[in-house]
Amino acid sequence: MKTRVLLVDDEEQFIEQLSERLKLRNYDVTACYSGEEAVDKLSHYLFDVVILDVAMPGLDGIEALRQIKSVRPLTEVIMLTGHATVESAIEGMKLGAFDYLMKPSDTQSLTQKIDS
Repeated sequence: MKTRVLLVDDEEQFIEQLSERLKLRNYDVTACYSGEEAVDKLSHYLFDVVILDVAMPGLDGIEALRQIKSVRPLTEVIMLTGHATVESAIEGMKLGAFDYLMKPSDTQSLTQKIDS
């Protein structure tokens, strides 16, 4: 069975490119463009991994992570950001994020994290 991945980022072009790269590597990919949409999808569907941007308008990645973990505590979440701070990384890890990667991350590093 394919690994089900939920991509969450407000940057449409980034999501489209990453979705294509992951689909070519045989992942089942669903895209969301906001934290609110991600939490809603996770309350209705099961995903193996969530790749979650930290800096988004509305429900940011840290708050989305908090809600995701309350809805699906066993779902792994990889935080992905171009605006990393030590504080947000520590907060994400405390809330249960599996890992934290900088944008742009190469596809191989990301797929290694997904498969871990």
